[in-house]
This record gives sequence, C-alpha cells and structure tokens, in this order.
Amino acid sequence: MAIFYPDILDQKTAPRTFTYGDKDVMLYALGVGLGQDPMNETELAFVYEKGLKVIPTAATVLSSGGRGTMGPAPEMPEGHRPSQINFLMVVHGEQKVELHKPLSASGTYTAQGRTVGAYDKGEGKGAVILNETVWTDEKGEKVATLTGSTFARGDGGFGGPSEGAPEPHQVPIRAPDMSVDFTTREDQALLYRLNGDRNPLHSDPESAKRSGFPRPILHGLCTYGITCRAVLQAITDFDPDQIYSHQARFSAPVFPGDTITVDLWKDGKNISFEARVKARNATVIKNGLTVLR
Repeated sequence: MAIFYPDILDQKTAPRTFTYGDKDVMLYALGVGLGQDPMNETELAFVYEKGLKVIPTAATVLSSGGRGTMGPAPEMPEGHRPSQINFLMVVHGEQKVELHKPLSASGTYTAQGRTVGAYDKGEGKGAVILNETVWTDEKGEKVATLTGSTFARGDGGFGGPSEGAPEPHQVPIRAPDMSVDFTTREDQALLYRLNGDRNPLHSDPESAKRSGFPRPILHGLCTYGITCRAVLQAITDFDPDQIYSHQARFSAPVFPGDTITVDLWKDGKNISFEARVKARNATVIKNGLTVLR
C-alpha cells in the first residue's frame, strides 16, 4: 500500500448508477434522531412518506445505501501507478455536501469520485487525502457534490506537497447566537449503521476496546447529520430546500447517549456552527458552515 504522487490526482472511480427510495430517506432521518415524538408533525415530515422531506446531509449515505449497479472499471492513464492507502489507519477528517438542486424523496443518479488533493505531513506523520464525488441526474446535470478529507495516519512520506490544503472555516469569536441540545439514544449507532456503515467500531464492544474506546462510538457522519438537523430546526423552520451546503470537521467522538449541544452563529446566509458534549467538555465538531440559498 502506497501513495504515488502526482499520479493519485488522476485517480477516479468508475461511474456508478444508484437508486434510492423513500425508505432510505426515512431511515436516515430516524438515524439522526428525527421522529422520536410521533405526534410532532414537523419532524414527521422527514419520516413519513406523505409529503416526505429529505435532510440535505442524507446525500452522504443515499448513494451507498441505495440499490446500486457498478459501472465499468475506470481507465487508467498510461503509466499511472494506482495509489492505495492503509485503511486500518484512516480517520475521517472533514465532510462537505453541496446540493446544486434540492434532493428528491427518490431518484436514480450516477456518482463518480476522484482524488482532488494529497498533502504529505511527513514520514510517520500521515497524509491528508481530499476526495470529491459528483452526482448527476439522468439528464447529465449536477445534483450534488460531496467532498471529504481523510487523514491517512500510515501513509506519510510519499513526497507530495505539505501545504496548500483548504483552510477550515473559522467560526465567529463572539458568543453563539443560539444553541440547541440533542440527546442521542443509547441505541442510535445500531440504528444509524443500517444506512450502510457497518464498521464494528460502532456496534461491537470488543472491537471498540481494541480501537481504544470504552464502548462503541457514534458514527461521525451521524453527528454531522445532527448538526444539519440543528440548522433545520433553529434557522430554516425545517425547510431543507433552503440549505445549499453543509460542511464540518470532526474533532472528537460521541458516545451513544451523549447530549450534543450545537452552537450556531448567523451572518446572513452563512450559518457557522460547532458541536460539543458539555458533560465531557469535548468539542466534537469544529469549523462548521452551512450556506443558505
């Protein structure tokens, strides 16, 4: 396993056509905690097929959780050396979802990914890899762009640039304009994993202990979805179509049962946010930014 630079910047995945439906949309909403009160009609709109609404961050799971068919293998440029990182040493660093048009409650799309950046922290210090996945519809029009950074702890020293990675968004230094609390369920990771990420770190106590945690942890993308839920509740009156993009950096784990406090700052169409677990004095999401349409 090795990173070859600059070859990695030519690396693409095969186009993949996938389909998702209302069940996938509702399962995601339940996974980030919506619908716990079945009499709350505002939240019911995200977990019931009548007039179903889609949480924007559901884009992070719908292409994997949907019923997909793989496209042809990608064509490698002549002389290209394919890179492969050590996935046992990988940490999800940042995530961004951009919606070029609001997500529908069901649909068929094509997704293709590519590597857009690779930054070398040095031998023994790891590497940061930026990947981008673009969804297009049946007309070939862009629907969503998903950008994620991976901290590959075991892959430093490959000779790539050490600087130039995108700078994280800086939240305002003033006190938050508002804060929202969400208490996660003890079984929330067991529910969220049904969206597609069945890493035993989130379900198996022994696997969690081998990874250095006292118990299974919540998926980072679940916490990410909860921060989008906070924006929906506090800013957009639960109108997901107002959200153009949502991005954040993962900074500490959440344990199922934790209460997450999401702090928000509103500056026009820019909503900055961070998330913390006050009981453990831990900031779990940093450098958050939602951009409204």
